[in-house]
Amino acid sequence: MADRFLLGIITALIVLGVIILSGVSAHFSQESIGNTTYFLFHQIKFGLIPGIFLALLIYKTPLKLIRKWVPVFLFINLILLGLVFIPGIGSHIYGASRWVNLGIIAFQPSEFLKLFFIVYLSAWLCNLNIKEKDVYKSLLPFLIIIGLISLFLIFQPDISTLGIIVFISVLMYFSVGTPLWHSALMILIGLSALAVLIKTSTYRFNRILALFSPKSDPMGISFQITQSLIAIGSGGIFGLGLGMSYQKFGFLPQAMSDTIFSVYAEETGLIGSIFLVMLFLLLFWRGYKIFKDKKKDQFSQLAALGICSWISFQAFIHIVSNLGIFPLTGVPLPFISYGGSHLLAEMMGIGLLLNISKDN
Repeated sequence: MADRFLLGIITALIVLGVIILSGVSAHFSQESIGNTTYFLFHQIKFGLIPGIFLALLIYKTPLKLIRKWVPVFLFINLILLGLVFIPGIGSHIYGASRWVNLGIIAFQPSEFLKLFFIVYLSAWLCNLNIKEKDVYKSLLPFLIIIGLISLFLIFQPDISTLGIIVFISVLMYFSVGTPLWHSALMILIGLSALAVLIKTSTYRFNRILALFSPKSDPMGISFQITQSLIAIGSGGIFGLGLGMSYQKFGFLPQAMSDTIFSVYAEETGLIGSIFLVMLFLLLFWRGYKIFKDKKKDQFSQLAALGICSWISFQAFIHIVSNLGIFPLTGVPLPFISYGGSHLLAEMMGIGLLLNISKDN
């Protein structure tokens, strides 16, 4: 039997996501499409419904079969990452090439990369002989595959997704007992690369500047974080009420996706915000419990750790960036933000986590 408590948490997050998105998207949907429910139904039709189907499919699939075929899916995912740069197939939106448009469907391959790489890394680490401590059989191959993925994501650019993947990957690599200096070296390389990326990109530098000096240009580079903080502060303890946000009426950029937590906090206040944070903390706790319980199956252990850490860490980054504690990254809030690609990937991840939780 799968973990029913985990299933309850996910159900609560999905229902809450539909409720929040229905209110946040109505104004923008009416202005751009002429229909207040367009974006809500689009999310349900192309994200939630197929997501439930894929989650059930993965839940029913034997773990041995998933482990066997994950290298193929990762390879296909890497090909799709390359397609975003091809004119006519890749879509260039908001200065980034992150979408593959096949006419009848458009999606972000980088969102699925989070899941496929976690599962692939789980399988790879199982075959790693830690006792040998051979750099050429452990650290070097790990750095090569991370480096390859980094190239795809840097040129899109999608540094926030890269950061999540690197963080979870290093966590999983460390969890199997690899030498501590391996992880320390990777952290040093990652921080050095991040410093170079910030220095060579004006918009990344501006986001750092907006974080540390939001009042320096409140109508320019600090506009989004300023409006985000206004929304959160306006919510007070109990909020303005569901659907009663003022900031969503064109004041807060990307209210349906990048800053949806700010709108939620404005409508539900501190109480509602704590409730949402608790849901994600409970999700991590159940995922970590599954990780601890699967001592006889290292693949299941690592996959469970990777999936619960990915979703929880992504939620954490979204929330703290909306609070002005971390630079705004554009990371969606799992199960809540608008976007079919990330919702599909998260539903697939939860399907696998529930599969692992079963007494296989």
